[in-house]
Amino acid sequence: MIRSFIAHDFILSPNIGPRRDGRAVDMLLLHYTGMASAAKAIAWLCNPRAEVSCHYLVDEEGRITQMVGEEMRAWHAGQSQWKGERDTNSRSIGIEIQNTGDQPYPDRQMSAVIALCRDILSRHAIPPQHVLAHSDVAPARKSDPGELFDWERLFRNGIGHWVEPEPLEQGPQLGPGDTGEAVMRLQAILAGYGYGIAVTGSYDHDTLLVVKAFQRHFRPARVDGLADRSTLETLARLTAAR
Repeated sequence: MIRSFIAHDFILSPNIGPRRDGRAVDMLLLHYTGMASAAKAIAWLCNPRAEVSCHYLVDEEGRITQMVGEEMRAWHAGQSQWKGERDTNSRSIGIEIQNTGDQPYPDRQMSAVIALCRDILSRHAIPPQHVLAHSDVAPARKSDPGELFDWERLFRNGIGHWVEPEPLEQGPQLGPGDTGEAVMRLQAILAGYGYGIAVTGSYDHDTLLVVKAFQRHFRPARVDGLADRSTLETLARLTAAR
């Protein structure tokens, strides 16, 4: 079992399997538990009936529990997609962060998440663009770790991909019901970055959800699914910075 030397506890989940085709890890996915306590989350992640698990859980105090060996496939992403790959569990490591989804992440917890991410990145060739939110790979189902998570702080510590978001301002925007070349360009850029989105030229509900996911991660000041100038400029700078 591949263990992290910075983990404080080892509570192994039975909800695991082999990585399909022996795939190498090249993704790191961050989640929030959405539960009232870390103890309840750990119990659920160890329950065979739940059919969910993760490699690591970080509680509010910054205590790290390893639950699955890094060489194994944990069941944390569910139905998901990134760059056309639908079995993201086979290529990723999943970190659950204790948070109900509507509260700030304490400094000591963020420090522990950063230390754990850096530890994982020291063992696996994970490109910055593959350090992702659960909502990035499952925008129709998930919103974690949410807009309160400090992705910029991770980036300042050498983890993930980030550019300074373009400030909010009033002006034209793309949204549900819009069609045409501008919508098609937006969808193509999002798909090129990795999001699972069809390039149809129609701003449908799926497009709204993917834009929301992008905003949660890269432009969290306003998460409304509308492609305003701030969203479009941030996306353009992010793709240019790859």
